[in-house]
Amino acid sequence: MSLSRVSRRRSNRTRHAASAAAVAVAGALTLSACGGDGATSSGSSGAKFVTGSGGISTVAKGERQDAPKLDGETLEGEKLDIDDFKGKVVVLNVWGSWCSPCRAEAPNFAKVSEETKDKGVEFVGINTRDDSKGPAIEFEKQWGITYPSFYDPIGKLVLRFPKGSLNPQAIPSTIVIDREGKIAARSLMALNEKKLHQMIDPLIAEK
Repeated sequence: MSLSRVSRRRSNRTRHAASAAAVAVAGALTLSACGGDGATSSGSSGAKFVTGSGGISTVAKGERQDAPKLDGETLEGEKLDIDDFKGKVVVLNVWGSWCSPCRAEAPNFAKVSEETKDKGVEFVGINTRDDSKGPAIEFEKQWGITYPSFYDPIGKLVLRFPKGSLNPQAIPSTIVIDREGKIAARSLMALNEKKLHQMIDPLIAEK
């Protein structure tokens, strides 16, 4: 077999794998309906969570699942591992520079991330579906985002969240991880300052 044919086959396999991953992410990041006031739901893993009237889902402390391993490269090309933040509350925001609701909530994230940093809270973004880093970096500069974001163009990190857990299912999505590295809260909509504090403050207060 000629080298050119082998190269074409390898290239086709690479494109197919990337396409399959992109399709899986597109399926994962679709808007899902939230329950009503105080509605209790149970995922396929048996984890129970409550979705309040503001669209924020929470899990009782004793019933939370471990967050997945999240590590990779930031938009600035640096290595980042969520495990380094064990002992802190971690706020994960899935976003894209092309996303209008992401632009709407960005100033709130910039402000609250600064307000809560001294209280043991770390904000981390997961930038997805941006074909290149340039627009995402400009987005951060425009809105004053100073915390790091993973560069995750085809959503590999998003797919690491266990099924049936409070996993990201929309853009934007916000996931809050408690000090023990467990998934504690989720929102599938753009957040204002009040709702961000509503997600974060109870976890800051946990002992």
